[in-house]
Parts: sequence; structure tokens; C-alpha cells
Amino acid sequence: MVLTRSQPERGISLFGSRTVLRRAVLTLLTAVLLALFLLFITLPVASLFLRISPEAFLSSLTEPVVLDALYLSFVTATVSTMIVVLFGTPLALVNARRDYRGRELVDTLTDLPIVLPPAVAGLALLMAFGRRGVIGQYLDIFGIQIGFTTVAVVMAQVFVASPFYIRQARASFEAVDRLYEDAARTLGASPGTIALRITIPLAWGGLVSGAILSFARALGEFGATIMFAGNFQGKTQTMPLAIYTTMQGDMNAAISLSIILVVISFAVISAVKIVTRRKY
Repeated sequence: MVLTRSQPERGISLFGSRTVLRRAVLTLLTAVLLALFLLFITLPVASLFLRISPEAFLSSLTEPVVLDALYLSFVTATVSTMIVVLFGTPLALVNARRDYRGRELVDTLTDLPIVLPPAVAGLALLMAFGRRGVIGQYLDIFGIQIGFTTVAVVMAQVFVASPFYIRQARASFEAVDRLYEDAARTLGASPGTIALRITIPLAWGGLVSGAILSFARALGEFGATIMFAGNFQGKTQTMPLAIYTTMQGDMNAAISLSIILVVISFAVISAVKIVTRRKY
């Protein structure tokens, strides 16, 4: 006697085979897309390391244009980050904890530099604080000039980097449970004490990651800086501007500065992930 499969059993088997085949195709397609994306991202970055020898890299680091750009970039980015943290923390805390008329407009203006083209940001700063700007023309009467100075570099960096900290800080403050603040308030703590001893410590991880992102954005600023501060070595020429200048005559110096920025960017992303992981 010969046993044969019934029609329903054959249908179930065929359906299972099709399901397995679809999953296999989907997995293969996903793997191909991931491979292409990773190749597109990593190949250009890896090319920087492959186009210069370790000896040429170390030799380029001793050139005056590289040293000046490194020093100016780290000093201005550090100062601008401190300014952003100092003024951005109270703003983020107020927007996270207070409901006032016009808050949405404030949030929109705070986020505007993220989507604003850097060249437009630089031109806007020049029209406001340049020698003939809306405010700069009055400062010029007292002999104060901001445009095309190191101060202009810091201002451009603050303008473009502040949203990265303020957005992160606001989200961190909103994530803090208000139960702790309410308990401190019932015990007679002032708003300042609550902010300094409860809210900010609980949101510390998010504030640190936001400050790191802000520092990295300030370090890599190009468009607004060259429009508002110019490109003068030792005065306003940061690393991105030095890359733009040196690639026309000294490619090794341009590649060396680019590698430094790549390493810093990778370190920043890793630091943010570590801080965020410890927070949660």
C-alpha cells in the first residue's frame, strides 16, 4: 500500500517553502544594502589613511600651518563649548520645565542653525556684527571690531554648535522625573537649589554628551567661519580652513589634518555612546 500526501499537507509545505525563500531573499538583500552603505562610508575615510605614510604624517604635524590650525581650533572650540554650556543650560532647563507664551518660537529659533546653510549663517553674522553691520557699526565707533578676528571664529562656532547642546540638554531635562523636584520643593528648596542639586545631576549624562557633540561641531565648522572670520593663519584659520588652503599646495598637510578630524569625530561618537550607555 502506497501512502501519499493529502492536498492540504502539500499546500502547507509549499507555503512554508515560499516563506523560507522570501526570508532568504530579504536577508540577502539587506546584507547587500548594508555592505554597499558601509563600503560607501568607509572607503573614502580609509583612503585618507592609505594615501599618506606614517613618516609623512608625522612630518606634516610639525609644519607651522598645521600647528597653528590645531592650536587655534582646539582653543576656540573649547571656548565656544564653554559659552554654549553656560548660556544654553538655563535656556534648555526653562524650555523643559516652563510653559510660557512663545516657547515654540524660541525652540524653532534655537534649532534654526541646524538647517541653516553655513554660508548663510556666516553672512548673517557679518551683516550683524561686521564693521558696517547692524550692531557692528556702533561698536566700530568705540574701536571694537569683531569681523575677521578670533572672536568672530568663536561667535561662528557658538552660532552653529549651540543647537546640538541645547536640544540634547532639553531632552535630558524632560526625561528627569519631576517627583524628585516636587519632593525637594515641598521641603522648602528654592528653584536654584533644585536645579543645581537635583535636575542637573540627574541629567548629567545627557548634558555631557550634548557638550561633546557641540565641541565636535565647533571643531569642524567651515562655512560660517570663512564668511565671518576669514582665513588668516594663526588668527582665524581653523583646521577645516587649513585643509581647504593646504590642499592646493601641500596635500600631505591637508590629509594629516583630515585624519586628525576623522579620529576626533570617531572618538566623539564613541564617547557619546559610552556616556549614553552608562546613563541608561
